[in-house]
Amino acid sequence: MADKLIISFKEYTQIVEKLAIQIHKNYNPTVLVGIMRGAAPIIDILSRVLKLPIAYIVIQSYSGEGMEDKQGQLMFAREISSLAADKDFNRVLLIDDLSDTGLTLNKSIEWLKNYGPTKNFINEVKTACLWKKKSSTFEPDFCSVRLEHDPWIVQPTEHYEELSIEDIIKRN
Repeated sequence: MADKLIISFKEYTQIVEKLAIQIHKNYNPTVLVGIMRGAAPIIDILSRVLKLPIAYIVIQSYSGEGMEDKQGQLMFAREISSLAADKDFNRVLLIDDLSDTGLTLNKSIEWLKNYGPTKNFINEVKTACLWKKKSSTFEPDFCSVRLEHDPWIVQPTEHYEELSIEDIIKRN
């Protein structure tokens, strides 16, 4: 098992703010597109700070039984979820929480550029993430933290995956 990088909520928001500064200084996107689930809290903060419309792409990786730590085939939802206008898709900033292998970001750019309802409005797609692991083959345009190794990143809300609603009820 890889080593773990445990991120507190305070550290997390600081890393997102660092990303916001990079974007603000170097790019003028017209819409933020988040890759779900990892980008959900990031895009929430960035959209509030940068005052931009948002859209979401839902992707799931199917690895098969006994392969939970390996990335499998990517399955895309049929539609983007967004209230952004077509014209907002001129300069897209595609956001994920991390670039682990680079596969998700690469395939998401390809999917986005071929997505029927907005493909004719997209003139540019740039990418952003909080962390880029050493072994990732993808080079994001904006990245807060470039790691020198490949740790398992334990994000502030990850512990909820281990809890049931019954556990939460008992605790509260």
